[in-house]
Amino acid sequence: MLINTSFRKYSWVPVFLLFATTIHAQSTIPPAVERPADITAQWADRAQCSGLASKPINGNVLWYRNPARLWEEALPIGNGRIGAMIFGGVADERIQLNESTLWDGYPMDADNPAALKALPEVRRLLFENKNNEAVKLASATMLGKPERIKPYQSLGEVWIDQPVIAAEHYSRSLDLATAVATVKYISDGVEYTRENFASLANDVVIVRFTASRPGKINFRLVLKRQQDAQCLPDTADPAALILEGRLPIKDQGGNPRGLRFAARAKVLNSGGNVYVKDGILHIENANSATLFITGATNYPGLKNLTNGITAVDTDPVQQCRSKAAAVAPKSYTALKSAHIATYKQYADRMTLHFDTDDVQATHLPTDERLEHARRLGAPDAGLVELYFQFGRYLLISSSQPGCMPANLQGIWAWQMTPPWNADYHTNINVQMNYWPAEITNLSELHGPLFDLEEQLAKPGARTARQTYGARGWVVHHLTDAWGFTAPADGPQGIWPMGAAWLVQHLWEHYCYTGDKKFLLQRGYPLMKGAAEFMLDFLVEAPAGTVCPGKLVTNPSYSPENIFKLPDGTNSVFTYGATMDIEIIHNLLSNCIAAAETLGIDRAFRDQCATVLKRLAPVRISPVTGRIMEWAEDYKEVEPHHRHTSHLFGLYPGNQITTEGTPDLAAAARKTLEGRGDDGTGWSLAWKVNMWNRLHDGNHAFSLLSGLITKKTLPNLFDNHPPFQIDGNFGATAAIAEMLLQSQHKRSDGTFEIEFLPSLPDALASGRVSGLCARGGFVVNIEWRQGKLVKASILSKLGGPLNIRMGNKSFSYNTRKGELVKLNSQLIKVISS
Repeated sequence: MLINTSFRKYSWVPVFLLFATTIHAQSTIPPAVERPADITAQWADRAQCSGLASKPINGNVLWYRNPARLWEEALPIGNGRIGAMIFGGVADERIQLNESTLWDGYPMDADNPAALKALPEVRRLLFENKNNEAVKLASATMLGKPERIKPYQSLGEVWIDQPVIAAEHYSRSLDLATAVATVKYISDGVEYTRENFASLANDVVIVRFTASRPGKINFRLVLKRQQDAQCLPDTADPAALILEGRLPIKDQGGNPRGLRFAARAKVLNSGGNVYVKDGILHIENANSATLFITGATNYPGLKNLTNGITAVDTDPVQQCRSKAAAVAPKSYTALKSAHIATYKQYADRMTLHFDTDDVQATHLPTDERLEHARRLGAPDAGLVELYFQFGRYLLISSSQPGCMPANLQGIWAWQMTPPWNADYHTNINVQMNYWPAEITNLSELHGPLFDLEEQLAKPGARTARQTYGARGWVVHHLTDAWGFTAPADGPQGIWPMGAAWLVQHLWEHYCYTGDKKFLLQRGYPLMKGAAEFMLDFLVEAPAGTVCPGKLVTNPSYSPENIFKLPDGTNSVFTYGATMDIEIIHNLLSNCIAAAETLGIDRAFRDQCATVLKRLAPVRISPVTGRIMEWAEDYKEVEPHHRHTSHLFGLYPGNQITTEGTPDLAAAARKTLEGRGDDGTGWSLAWKVNMWNRLHDGNHAFSLLSGLITKKTLPNLFDNHPPFQIDGNFGATAAIAEMLLQSQHKRSDGTFEIEFLPSLPDALASGRVSGLCARGGFVVNIEWRQGKLVKASILSKLGGPLNIRMGNKSFSYNTRKGELVKLNSQLIKVISS
């Protein structure tokens, strides 16, 4: 190709101008500690990074060749209580902090006193097809007072600057094998390393600064928050800063009710000097330095709230000091080892490997690997493996026993008012967060969700009584850390199905673990309470409706969706929406099974069975051949809506199956085809699970590909948009169910385990260990070119083991602790 000589002569000019402009722009940016606390998602590092670093370690690792410029590029660390986002800056580092209990608000009775009186009229209007009149009345009388909750908030930020303005061979990484985030680079011949982790063993965020030559660790540090706090020197320690504040909310009497909170940064140095001057922590000429970051609030805790204790006498500042003091005498090596050992107790229960031919992709930085996948239209198999283990990592990091459950953003949120308040959305999102808990061998991490359910039961019983005149307990479409159970946000919030869906997780936990003590003491009482509410809430559809004599919900709403009435107007309220019926079917069926398992409550079992027979059926539209979303065959306003609520019975329920209800399964397939293969991140994750249940692995993988290539941020966070963590968790569960499903119950009440039920061609060869199945089994599988090579199954409880794969099956009565090994034909090889 001929190139014009005049162009060649001056072609360097635009490059030089761009470089000069960048240098000038960065030179005008102040160092981190001198910047105002105007916190945004963006971040500027004054340093120039060059060189092409190689992948820092083998295995499942997220890694990059440049510092994060946006919050969505930073790497998350967490221990269930404290979370941090590591930007990996050179001249200017930012560590954004969260403490899982830092919620605005306080406990209150938000029930609308007009609701119960208005309920009969709302029901009458809906049964008479006066939908929008019902919406208007319900909106005026049934919504909570207040009708909105307060947000989960960022704890604060650590901003650090260093006298290093050029870096070569830069890399930042997050090792999923150790839960340690590392920053490495070379400047002026010195190799610098920073290791960051949120200690699962010691409840402290630790940052370790080292250099290849002595006396080279120099930095300044401040703590920042957008509002309601101040950063001051710690009067008890000349090498520490404290960020202290209180949320300003007051109750109707003008009394302060906001949480007190604190964050603390403490430095231990080897060599050099540490001092505080003008509110800035200075570290000069150290050989190494260890930064301990602690955070605390005076939130009373879910257990205390459950027991009616709404305030505790704790000092967040002193809590921060005590946690740092407890780790200060320990060596960094010991602290890091203890953290990794605790993390591995969870992470190493499972391994997953997919064979891949895309060797090029495995060596790319994670952001470039995502771009590579976007160009190809699908992720390489190794990226799917990484995404899966990242999902498990996020659950380990955001949902630890005794801590808060993972919210819409896990525990990571930089704003004072995050999207949707980073709340607990109970019409799919918080449930999706916990879909991978049992199947991916992280059962204990389910516990915070159960703690939340117990905390909600008492205020939920008040709302059930005051809003509906019903027994039991109820939650609507969202809640917070304070026990909010009233309808919220608008008419879409008058959806009293949240508790009924939440308690499904209690039964699933029992099915996987066989823990009868848990079922008797915690699970069944909550399940029964949710069922009692539904038994009282259901009403008989009158003559003139589409299902006269059947029991239906009223008012009823299919989450966040809209339909067209015959007169062409839009509405949201109806009676007997399909999702309601499916959730209630699941709830009552599980209550019957739980009561039979425990040998209790015969009369209640009979009542549930009677109501099940009278429930309105799941219906197929004679027009479209799809599952009907509402009792009437309304036309959809938004055919590709993100919620596919009327297929709850397919997943996470089990009412619709290819073997047991083939007509409904065929209609569900048409429904999914009609909804389309696009959507928000979490919506795609839900649909991947649904396609798995239809045993269509290639279609499932097509949607998974869309999720990873179109709805995934550079740090692998799921993108609604904006960031919502539920898509990560939902997709993690979906990848697991491509390999193993166990929801089918045989006539004798035992579960059937299915190997490779939805294996896509793209994941044709691989191996997995540590997947869990209902009935108390832990499963290892190896497959090649879509065919089973071998499998082993550990029976943790003993009892019948039923395996199916295609037209092959295997049944065997196991002993507790027995390991059963099978060959490619499902023939038992050896047991031990």
